Amino acid sequence: MTIRQIGRITLRSNRKARASMSKFSPVKILLFVFAGLLCGLQQTNAYGHFLFIRIGEHAEAGRAVEVFFSERAEAGDPRFISKVAGTQLWMQNEPGKFAPLKTRQGTDRLRASLNSDGAVSVTGVCEYGVVERDVPFLLRYYPKAISGPMVDINQLKAHERSSLEIVATVSAESITLVLLDHGKPVPRATFTTVDDALVNEELKADDEGRALWKPASSGHYCVYTKVVRKESGEHEGTKYTEIREFATLAFQWPLGRIDGDKEAVELFEKAIASRANWSEFPGFAAKIEGDYDGRPFSGTVRVDKEGAVELKIDQDVATSWVEDQIRSIVLHRLESPRRSTPVLRFADRDTQNPLGRLLTFVGGRFASSYRVKDGQLKVVNRNLGAENMTITILENEKTGEGKYLPHLYSVQYWDAANGNLLRMETFENRWQRIGKFDLPETNMVITSSSSGLTVRSFQLSKHELLKVDTGLAK
Repeated sequence: MTIRQIGRITLRSNRKARASMSKFSPVKILLFVFAGLLCGLQQTNAYGHFLFIRIGEHAEAGRAVEVFFSERAEAGDPRFISKVAGTQLWMQNEPGKFAPLKTRQGTDRLRASLNSDGAVSVTGVCEYGVVERDVPFLLRYYPKAISGPMVDINQLKAHERSSLEIVATVSAESITLVLLDHGKPVPRATFTTVDDALVNEELKADDEGRALWKPASSGHYCVYTKVVRKESGEHEGTKYTEIREFATLAFQWPLGRIDGDKEAVELFEKAIASRANWSEFPGFAAKIEGDYDGRPFSGTVRVDKEGAVELKIDQDVATSWVEDQIRSIVLHRLESPRRSTPVLRFADRDTQNPLGRLLTFVGGRFASSYRVKDGQLKVVNRNLGAENMTITILENEKTGEGKYLPHLYSVQYWDAANGNLLRMETFENRWQRIGKFDLPETNMVITSSSSGLTVRSFQLSKHELLKVDTGLAK
């Protein structure tokens, strides 16, 4: 059966599923397409599975590449993750410089950390093993994905460890594909493309191995090709009479996108507007008491209308932490000056994530992304240089004006270089209504790390709003 015939069968068998699959992201839909592609190639217990590599945008725990082996669109199949656990990955973010990636085996996928931004290619090799079908054959996968600005992508090189690799040269409106077999272009190679709507397009390379393609619209695409080698041998005690190799290339078109999505901007702006803030805030004073790593403390706190904090407590060792906590609480509540309209886009088409749509902030120095659900900001992801941070809102409470205040939320910090979880902080905030302002009443922080668990907290009482003209307490 030819690749073209396989592609046509895939499309015919999946037309009825298109409507139900529309809720899934394009990248996940591609998994379904490739599952159909390899029906008939896998062993009976791995029927319809395919190895797929995906580069994500900056999200929870930072930017990552994931490897799936699946028969479903949603996720990988945990029954077979051990079969592909030996997949090797290499990252290239500078021309010709390849760095091996350390993958972590999850329940249903492999995952490796990447730099937060910039152009990158990830190539992989997986020797699946001998498969019994019409003939016994050795099955190999050579997955690849690219992401980033096209000018930088075009500078990246083929990987010498990939015996079979699809190389792309990108322009504003088209992409030129070349299949390299042991570093040499394959004349008249056949490529098959798959778009968001599961539509296949077959391309034929010229005598020099080049195939020019113009994607019809924006979205996620994958290009695949197949090589059959009439070579016999033995793999792990099982004989085979030929080798079948699949090379793929996955990417989002256009590459290096810098524009935004109007709907994404609207979602973000609505979520920001739903947060409670202090308009015409006069400042306040209060009594404070708390516990810092087993050390009780008490005293007073005063916050002026600009947010400056004056703290007087009887435990000097706790002063810095308490001041930082109060400054952060006040900063997030003070009314901010009008900002210019941000530029955001949808990072993917996954509308089913329990935490909401993932929005990528275009530009900026923190590689920020957000999740919005039910008109509320649920997740904030940022790169802080050596660390990646994720804030997840677990529960909000409503003010009398129908705005939202954080009640329970967690903050995770990961090592940006290797993805290791460094520590996690869980916050509980409670508020007290004084006049037209919801002021902090309780702040408790539970920190978990390799050093153990610590609990720090403070409570404010006897709040008094300050007079705007004199700064004296009422």
